[in-house]
Amino acid sequence: MKKALLILILALPLSVLMFDSCDPSSNIPIIKTDDDDDDNGGSTDNTQTDEADPNVDLNSLANGFNFYPAAPDADGTLTITFKAASSSALYGYTGDVYLHTGIVDGTWNCVPADWDTNIDKCHMLKVGTNIWQLQMTPDLRTWYGSGTLPINSLGFVIRSSDGTKKGIDSDTFVEVTDSKYSNVTSEVQYESLPEGAQYGINYNSDGSVTFVLYEQDKSGKSHYEYACLIGEFNDWKASDAYMMKRDEAAGCWWYTYTGAQSGVETMFQYYLRTSDSNSLRVADPYTEIIYCGDDQYISSSTYPNMPSYPSGTNGIVGAFCVNPTEYSWTNTDFKIEDKNDLVIYELHLRDFSESGDLEGALEHIDYLDNLGVNAIELMPVQEFDGNDSWGYSPFSYFALDKAYGTREMYKKFIDECHSRGIAVLFDVVYNHMTGNSTFAKLYWNGSDNITEDNPWFNVTAPHPYGVFQDLNHESQLVRDHVKRSLVYLLDEYKIDGFRFDLTKGFTNTSSTESTASNYDASRVAILKDYYDAIQAANPNAVMICEHFCNDDEEKDLGAYGLQMWRNYNDAYCQIAMGYGEDSSISGMWTGTNGMSFGGYVGFMESHDEERMQYKVAQYAPSSIKGNTQASMKRGEACAALSLLVPGPKMIWQFGELGYDISIEENERTGRKPIHWEYYENTYRKQLYDAYATMLKFRSEHPRNFDSDVNFSWKAESWDWSGGRTITSIAGNGDSFVAMVNVDTSTKDIVATMPSTGNWVDYVSGYTHYVSGSSLTIQLEPGGWIILVKE
Repeated sequence: MKKALLILILALPLSVLMFDSCDPSSNIPIIKTDDDDDDNGGSTDNTQTDEADPNVDLNSLANGFNFYPAAPDADGTLTITFKAASSSALYGYTGDVYLHTGIVDGTWNCVPADWDTNIDKCHMLKVGTNIWQLQMTPDLRTWYGSGTLPINSLGFVIRSSDGTKKGIDSDTFVEVTDSKYSNVTSEVQYESLPEGAQYGINYNSDGSVTFVLYEQDKSGKSHYEYACLIGEFNDWKASDAYMMKRDEAAGCWWYTYTGAQSGVETMFQYYLRTSDSNSLRVADPYTEIIYCGDDQYISSSTYPNMPSYPSGTNGIVGAFCVNPTEYSWTNTDFKIEDKNDLVIYELHLRDFSESGDLEGALEHIDYLDNLGVNAIELMPVQEFDGNDSWGYSPFSYFALDKAYGTREMYKKFIDECHSRGIAVLFDVVYNHMTGNSTFAKLYWNGSDNITEDNPWFNVTAPHPYGVFQDLNHESQLVRDHVKRSLVYLLDEYKIDGFRFDLTKGFTNTSSTESTASNYDASRVAILKDYYDAIQAANPNAVMICEHFCNDDEEKDLGAYGLQMWRNYNDAYCQIAMGYGEDSSISGMWTGTNGMSFGGYVGFMESHDEERMQYKVAQYAPSSIKGNTQASMKRGEACAALSLLVPGPKMIWQFGELGYDISIEENERTGRKPIHWEYYENTYRKQLYDAYATMLKFRSEHPRNFDSDVNFSWKAESWDWSGGRTITSIAGNGDSFVAMVNVDTSTKDIVATMPSTGNWVDYVSGYTHYVSGSSLTIQLEPGGWIILVKE
């Protein structure tokens, strides 16, 4: 197969319907006639004749597909004849045979029927031994119902009626001439980019817009003969009038458009054509909005007045707008005052409210405000495949996913959080992109995914954490694109920082499971480079990494100002279930290994871990399992041993209500049931109140959570029957002692006290007088107390 053709096959193999998940070819352009609704071929479609085409000599056929005419035209007929070789799965097959076909234009379009649907239109007539034929009449344009879509290439798969046998394992393609809708005849003009123009959409002072697409492979060559700007302004037709110029030195196609209407959003794409008449339609990788086939499934309440996907094109579409209406921010000067005192609420919009969107989250903003968190971390919201997802399958870094709302709704949510003193962080995924990415589509191999000459991706991830298409962070193209998107999000949406997913993969150093965590100087330099870009844009913004690497590497990054995820889920689950074995949490305190203060964002749960209360419900002793009062009380003990430790912390959504649905419910990343009624349960509400009390204590006693406190605690596995204690002595004399009973029976908990005198129970207000060096208090299982020096 020709390499230029391979680039186009983004949905192969068609035989298993591997369409782009955000591409309309999987949803919109499957065009069927009114009679094509019988899965068993019961339609009256008359486009298939009853006799063999007399123009085809059945005796001289070659094995495989044969086409008459050999060079078909979009406005002419086409006869497809297939002869099964002895090695073919259809050789000797006596059942019905069907053609699966579509117009190849970047993706497969105008597919008459799904893979598992048999219709008469696609039924192959048996015209000889191991020979089948189908005649497309009266012309290809009518047969496919393609409208104004150019027909330059057709794809074919021949299969048995049940889809288990294919005549040829690989898909087959034939080129088609189309003089009606392919109107590019001019030679490419070579001209330098306008001064100051950068990749993407450039809005000029005179109201014009300059579009710049970088398209140059690793060898410094373009894969395409020409490129055109297409969109609503020219009915999505490539033509000489919209042919883009080429700056060979810059490796870019560019075009300046002068017909933009002020304040009107206009959809557009780039149309690229190879020398052998194969084409590709892609969105601009810097577009701020994406439109695609999945949009039809987004509720109008989530995204009001969404424009319809255009009928004249296919694939992923971007948009531009000259002088758009600007959002009027209420809060313009919010900033994180102390990143080392963040208490972050990790929130997945889909599973947080019944509507699963930003408006639904806003309806519960009082709940989060009253809880006392000072930051919300949204799981990935950059445009991802599909609508129902965790979001770790991104394909565009400048557009936010419409599954959660409009751009204005994102800003409204952030603005409201800021008005309550709550920072907003984005969980971002720069380790990889999916095949829907423009960068992947430009250089695509139908069987091997991206090609060797793709300048953005590694064909094979050099580390053992490869997901989708692995970005090459050693490439300056990638580094510049990532940094530009980070600065854009900070400036445009006024967010306060990022949680970076899978930063261990930000390297081209070859590694295995056993070596991937070793110190990697290249990876450290890359992450520091991204942090520098963030700090230059907003010195108060944070960068948190899901890193889990060698201590030396994490401490190096921590000293530079980055923060690392600190996962102690296993140990906290042990405590919640009532088991002392493997329950050490001492590493939650940065002083354990010399990490810079605030360098760890510690958590009991995240989106990636099994829920503590689910484990309690499954594996705790009989005195706890099935006892909501007891299990929620143990949740309070865990919270005390996390939230009362200095340094940033993270709460996974609904942990404060004892959410007890397994992470594997409806498959790991699937939609989870929402239980807001938990808030009405007495014992679950007590757990929420305990979280709120601890966070209120943190905010009222900030000195006890500073870097210079004299901190100590009992947090090892052997600190069990005698209880666990936390002691914090601040330089201004502000001190507190927390005592927690982690055992499963009532215990007398003894704490060493920093000084004699009156110590006040923060919750009840009761005063304990300490005359010696210790204090003994009886606590129920899971019980806790905070004592503050009077």
